[in-house]
Amino acid sequence: MFLEQLFTGTNLAILGAALAAIFAGMGSSKGVGIAGEAASGVITEDPSKFGKALVLQALPGTQGIYGLIVAFMVITKIDLLSGSPLNLTVEQGLYLLVACLPIAIVGFYSGIKQGRVAASGMNILAKRPDDFAKGIIAAALVETYAIFAVLVSLLLIIFIQF
Repeated sequence: MFLEQLFTGTNLAILGAALAAIFAGMGSSKGVGIAGEAASGVITEDPSKFGKALVLQALPGTQGIYGLIVAFMVITKIDLLSGSPLNLTVEQGLYLLVACLPIAIVGFYSGIKQGRVAASGMNILAKRPDDFAKGIIAAALVETYAIFAVLVSLLLIIFIQF
């Protein structure tokens, strides 16, 4: 009885939105932190490199933004902000929960991995500042998979009909 009230279709959709924002945000915060630790070392040696280090550090933050966009799409889709959300079936709610998983999972891992690549790019910035764009390109390649994941999540959410 309690589980039936807890696991409604609407609650499952809200859970999906929360997972998208939480996990993608966790990956981004970890990635930005990893890159930030490396940036601190570079900036300590040469404070004039702050702007370039900041660009590399900010790159892993995009996964969190993607997760937030997916969460907002679900919240909008189920009309949660109106005060009277749609009464979804369990199947519809489960569909939206599963639609949120690509960015939740890929956003988590790619945010961390992109932070590591960006931290390696800090070494390029420290030793060969003229080649610093290569570090950005390397980190941006990791971003590709987060973009694929957010596209899958968004397409699944946009094209479901209630």
